[in-house]
Amino acid sequence: MAFTDPEHNIQQFGLQSGARVADFGAGTGFYAFEIAKAVGGAGKVYAIDVQKDLLSKIKTEGGKRNLTNIEIVWADVEKPGGTHLRADSVDGVVISNILFQTAAKEAVLSEAKRILKSGGRALVIDWTDSFGGMGPSFDTIFPAVKARALFEKAGFVFQTQIRAGDHHYGFIFKKP
Repeated sequence: MAFTDPEHNIQQFGLQSGARVADFGAGTGFYAFEIAKAVGGAGKVYAIDVQKDLLSKIKTEGGKRNLTNIEIVWADVEKPGGTHLRADSVDGVVISNILFQTAAKEAVLSEAKRILKSGGRALVIDWTDSFGGMGPSFDTIFPAVKARALFEKAGFVFQTQIRAGDHHYGFIFKKP
């Protein structure tokens, strides 16, 4: 795998049919569409982003793909209660490619922990380097070792590392 592959990464996350999953920083739906397929019609994906134009694209593209289980949420995951989701309400959270671009990393983790049910899991994917002009600048990369330490400090339990692509790392953590 030369680059990150959302389908492969979501398969490694092992979502169950009917699960409720929040996609933090959903962007153009890279992960939201794969999550929607994995959880099926009985499940739900909360595609969360602060940029309304990106959410509009997810809504349009999701409709074209007949993915009716995606709910668009205009929100800021860097603020307490920022997702507008109830506490202990989701089975999973996907945090992909946002750690490198936020100064409020602890706040993002706090919000993920707040909305996850006990035993819920977080899939964390971020850049290991820049590649061909893609990805963050070298000085904004948030290294895997720091990401793991940050999640464990926030009370998450490390479960496993996944193969997230040649230019990304991936971890799965569990909320106790």
